[in-house]
Amino acid sequence: MTDSTSQVRRRAFGSVLSNAIVRWESLIIAGVTAVAYFAIGANGPFPGWQAWFWLAGGVLAEIALVLAHITDPEEQAQAIAREFEQRFDLRRIKSPVSRERLQRAIEYRRNMMELASRARGAMRTSLQQTIADVNDWISHMYDLALHIDAFDANVLVERDRQAVPQQLQKARVRLERETDPNVQRDLQQQIRTLELQMNNLETTANSVKRAEIQLDSTLSSLGTIYAQMSLLGSKEVDSARAQRLRNEIADEVSGLQDTIAAMDEVQAQRLRLQ
Repeated sequence: MTDSTSQVRRRAFGSVLSNAIVRWESLIIAGVTAVAYFAIGANGPFPGWQAWFWLAGGVLAEIALVLAHITDPEEQAQAIAREFEQRFDLRRIKSPVSRERLQRAIEYRRNMMELASRARGAMRTSLQQTIADVNDWISHMYDLALHIDAFDANVLVERDRQAVPQQLQKARVRLERETDPNVQRDLQQQIRTLELQMNNLETTANSVKRAEIQLDSTLSSLGTIYAQMSLLGSKEVDSARAQRLRNEIADEVSGLQDTIAAMDEVQAQRLRLQ
């Protein structure tokens, strides 16, 4: 589970807990407890009854209500869905292509949630587990889109891609004409540095292209997973088919992780050269 997904789950739990505390049933419990404490007091239903027993009973009733609410799978799923979409704000994604890919991915997830809400028993549990895996998947897609934005927004990279080849050509021409050994040595060192920089810039550009392709292929895979989820029958919940479905998702998440790590490494190499 990624840090982003863990944050979503923590915030969702906090949301469920807050909703449980402010539910209308909680207000009724508080009202009845207050009336019983002040109006009835020690005149309770049993001998030896004390006024504070009403307060204790109210607290226990509220605790039971909160526990029932926060352990309700439907409440948890709805809260996670809300927090998930709030956490991954698509307005932060500058690339229109990446944003469109993520919009479609989130639509697939909503449809998966709808499938899970209509299912019952073990089938529902299985679909919810699969959706939890998909959450990690979309989280990595979001991170990858942010990485693409970071490279696209880096005007220095684009400027250097235009300037470095020209600088390299000039250095090579000058080396051919230079006769001083010391100057030749300096020019050779400059050429090696420029060649390294140019190779790194090309690797950077290629990593962005690969990341964009990865987003496309990941979205296609997500559509395939949704289609497979739609076809899963209740008799197949514990089958090898359901397990393969989750394994495919894990493979896709791993692929996204590798792509993001590769982009980070390219960025680190470029900074070292600078």
